[in-house]
Amino acid sequence: MRERVQQAKRWVVKIGSALLTNDGQGLDRAAMAVWVEQLVALRQAGVELVLVSSGAVAAGMRTLGWTERPKAMHELQAAAAVGQMGLVQAWESSFKQHGLHTAQVLLTHDDLSDRKRYLNARSTLRSLVDFGVIPVINENDTVVTDEIRFGDNDTLAALVANLVEADLLVILTDRDGMFDADPRNNPDAQLILEARADDPDLDAKAGGSAGALGRGGMATKLRAARLAARSGSHSVIIGGRIEQVISRLKAGERIGTLLTPERTPLAARKQWLAGHLQMRGALVLDDGAVRALREGHRSLLPVGVREVRGQFRRGEMIACVDVNGAEVARGLVNYSALEASKIAGQPSEAIERLLGYVDDLELVHRDNLVLV
Repeated sequence: MRERVQQAKRWVVKIGSALLTNDGQGLDRAAMAVWVEQLVALRQAGVELVLVSSGAVAAGMRTLGWTERPKAMHELQAAAAVGQMGLVQAWESSFKQHGLHTAQVLLTHDDLSDRKRYLNARSTLRSLVDFGVIPVINENDTVVTDEIRFGDNDTLAALVANLVEADLLVILTDRDGMFDADPRNNPDAQLILEARADDPDLDAKAGGSAGALGRGGMATKLRAARLAARSGSHSVIIGGRIEQVISRLKAGERIGTLLTPERTPLAARKQWLAGHLQMRGALVLDDGAVRALREGHRSLLPVGVREVRGQFRRGEMIACVDVNGAEVARGLVNYSALEASKIAGQPSEAIERLLGYVDDLELVHRDNLVLV
């Protein structure tokens, strides 16, 4: 199974607050530089990379002279606003030394639960990765409320892994991985090297609270691995202070805890799309578009659409049918029914002229489409 880690082409790496701030001593720029050097090596090896970075609240606490994490929402938001400035600057300056740039992306739960915003976030992240920029993602602590906050960046990292269809989620923490007992209380505790993410026996082994700076303990990391597994991603929970930890993972070394999904990424994606929401409309395809989907596994372009049926918004589920009404595929559409009607049968280059803007060149991207 460690070969899956070596072969993974898209990584989401999450680094926790305790690591980034050296347990509350301020941003640990030396440690960040070491991780960045390894992340840059990943990029040079052809790995697409998204970074989920905690540390804004903890860094802000340090700047404001606070020793305990506040409980009041407005105080947490103030600390996040102060800390986010230094956090992003630290990442940008460190990556810039290696000729790479970063982009700050702040997300809330609403961004990933609203269909339109989900597609917008997905398109932005894919574009940043294609441009060779490292997205640095954090929860938007400055504006979130109790009702919409992720609650911990482990969960956020898992949702991002689903969003970008990552092959691997790596959660760097202040422990070497998951153990079969709490190593702080049991000197005989053994590291769990590999397990199925959905193994119910893991629940009893994921005890232990979060540190003073973080919001999640090992239980949230297990939940994150299970969330990532739903879209077919493997996960590794591992100590961020292990020497050359990222490079050793890439080399296939059996360190940390590897949690594997039940299904392959393709099977998991198909199951998610096949059961996703209610069908809102249909696109009638010409024979060439049907062949492109079935035989070429292509995205659906406007030029192949003969008719638009129903009322739907960007991000909603639609059916793709042939001229006889037989369903060929289903997927998440990139344009509303009104917009799709205007560009149906037209080449992608005409979208901007017809609509005045371009969201995507495809009506349905192949990553958001499943044959039926």
